[in-house]
Amino acid sequence: MIRRANKNDIGSLIELLHQVDMVHHQIRPDLFKPYTTKYNEQELEALLSDDSKPVFVYDDGEVLGHAFCLITEIKDDKLLQDVKTMYIDDICVHEKARGRHIGKSLYEFVRDYARSIGCYNITLNVWEGNSPASSFYREMGMKVQKTTMEIIL
Repeated sequence: MIRRANKNDIGSLIELLHQVDMVHHQIRPDLFKPYTTKYNEQELEALLSDDSKPVFVYDDGEVLGHAFCLITEIKDDKLLQDVKTMYIDDICVHEKARGRHIGKSLYEFVRDYARSIGCYNITLNVWEGNSPASSFYREMGMKVQKTTMEIIL
């Protein structure tokens, strides 16, 4: 079952966020510190009550995956069309539960939720070198919108 996360899920979310961090650290140790998370327990508790940043969990008696999202809206911009976007900040499936289509279920839930609240599109970022994530999102029908480039000095 997929549902909105609540404060009882914080321990499981922290565990999943550690797994995400280590994937990123392995790809880009020059940017990502090991053995940490982007949110602590207090930050997660505040985040879980923010409707513009919904967090969903896949709960099968235990939390086996999450989707951190951010709803953004452009209105009356000089250059850009009015658009409401669902940004997926993070999707993670617990490493012990991979291959069970939990990621697909989470993605489809977020897609349907975004559609139900009038979003025009869904966006996300994938780090270069994270081929499994890139392949997964392409399988879900996503296409490259823009590319961020860098040079390390």
